[in-house]
Amino acid sequence: MSAATERARPAPTCRRPRRRVDWGKLDWGKYWTWAVIAWLLAPIAFMVAFGFNDAQGRHNVTWQGFTLRWYADVFAYPDLTRALAASLAIAVLTMLIAGVLGGLLGLALGRFRFRGKALTDLVMFSAISAPEVVLGAGLLSMFLTMNIATGFWTILIAHVMFSVSFVAITVRARVLALDPALEEAARDLGASPWATFRLVTLPMLFPALMAGGLIAFVLSIDDYIITTFVSGNTTTFPLWIWGTTRVGTPPQVNVMGTLIFAVGVLLAVINAAVARRRG
Repeated sequence: MSAATERARPAPTCRRPRRRVDWGKLDWGKYWTWAVIAWLLAPIAFMVAFGFNDAQGRHNVTWQGFTLRWYADVFAYPDLTRALAASLAIAVLTMLIAGVLGGLLGLALGRFRFRGKALTDLVMFSAISAPEVVLGAGLLSMFLTMNIATGFWTILIAHVMFSVSFVAITVRARVLALDPALEEAARDLGASPWATFRLVTLPMLFPALMAGGLIAFVLSIDDYIITTFVSGNTTTFPLWIWGTTRVGTPPQVNVMGTLIFAVGVLLAVINAAVARRRG
């Protein structure tokens, strides 16, 4: 073979061996977790996206273009605005009342031993695990037996009732993790019981109180089943949405839901930042 032929001959290519995926060694738990998170966030993404949909009329189920006019015209329906205001008022009051009652209950359950503690735990977890239909029917029967007219205040009482347990459980878990030596040190340095609670115990419990309060807020503002039983003539945000499903839900509902979601995420981030700084 001549030298010219040898030079014209293409150089042999080096093929890399194909990497075989070892399916048994993949971290399936990570992929499954991300799949579940994506599944849970899909309705929220749909709500946010269709708040910018240039829908014609009240039917907002088909994408027709991008627009910002629903944010400028978010209060176009007065009855929807009143329903949202009622839900926000009830949710804020529920957060405050359930936060105080649940915080004190969680502190007592985590710090002291007393007669009836086991029964308190049973009642608390029963309120969490009981079906909402049963709770709503029971509350309605109680209000009717006591001749209490259903409306704004009965909704508030019902929401506080089923939210207290969530706050108490959250606070109790935090109380069990506290270092009692910090409070003992404050008492040794001359602080009164109230000063110790205000300056030492309460700041350490604040992230748990904030988390429990946010849970109570979320449970209250989106509750439908129990509210249906005890609402009377009061219309909340979820009740108004359900009442419009047959005639079409306007885009303003998506806008309001997006704003509520954004505020909730902001409060959760603030609470996490405060807890991280205090920890």
